[in-house]
Amino acid sequence: MNDKKSYEKAVEELSLMLMYLTRTQDNNEFCRYREISWKGYDFGMLDRLSDEELIIQPRSRRGYDKYLYLTEQGRRKAQELLAEYGLCDKTLNERFVLRNILPEEAEQAAEIEKICFPPNEACTREKIVERVAAAPELFLVAVDQETGKLAGFLNGIATDEYAFRDEFFTDIRLHKPDGKNVMLLGLDVLPAYRGQGLAREIMYAYLRREHENGRKMIALTCLKPKVKMYTRMGYQNKGISQSAWGGEQWYDMVYVLNI
Repeated sequence: MNDKKSYEKAVEELSLMLMYLTRTQDNNEFCRYREISWKGYDFGMLDRLSDEELIIQPRSRRGYDKYLYLTEQGRRKAQELLAEYGLCDKTLNERFVLRNILPEEAEQAAEIEKICFPPNEACTREKIVERVAAAPELFLVAVDQETGKLAGFLNGIATDEYAFRDEFFTDIRLHKPDGKNVMLLGLDVLPAYRGQGLAREIMYAYLRREHENGRKMIALTCLKPKVKMYTRMGYQNKGISQSAWGGEQWYDMVYVLNI
């Protein structure tokens, strides 16, 4: 039996707890007995969370903007608190753990690559295993917590180059760990896990991670039917690519992270 509260109920109750904990006495002379809570978060608390690098507060010339970002550290802390309080997260976050790949998962990744791409597009087992060994930090895997197996992954290599070329797939020596750009080499989600938003979740987590790592740009190539999907994720279509991987016509897609 699952005793956890639903995601919607968790948001509602946590908001109520925040209202209660941040309440103050009303100065209205007609109802001083009432306690009020502002429709926002306490600035001092926000500054403390920012100092702890749990959130990022964007600023403009007029001061802090009315929105904030959670850092990856902040997201992890929030997830730990939800578990501590016995509250539910979103379904995807409950089911999958996103993390770097482990050396012993290289064979799983190679098998998933073979399932997800046709033979002319898939990287060989040898290249995937080689990539896991040389650039594990450029992998992000989604682990199904029920099975402990990989449901999908995203991988790439870092470089200072700006143009995508086919050699990135085959020559791991082109990987430069401190490179300012990342060339994505494959977004793989097993058929059984598609249609649930997992690919988007993996992609956004990857972009957040590499933004915090100071990368300037993320680039990938895709076939024409996938251009719209990546555009919805925020990528810019730069037109037909010079890549001829697998004998196909590809499109260059670029996401600028840091200027």
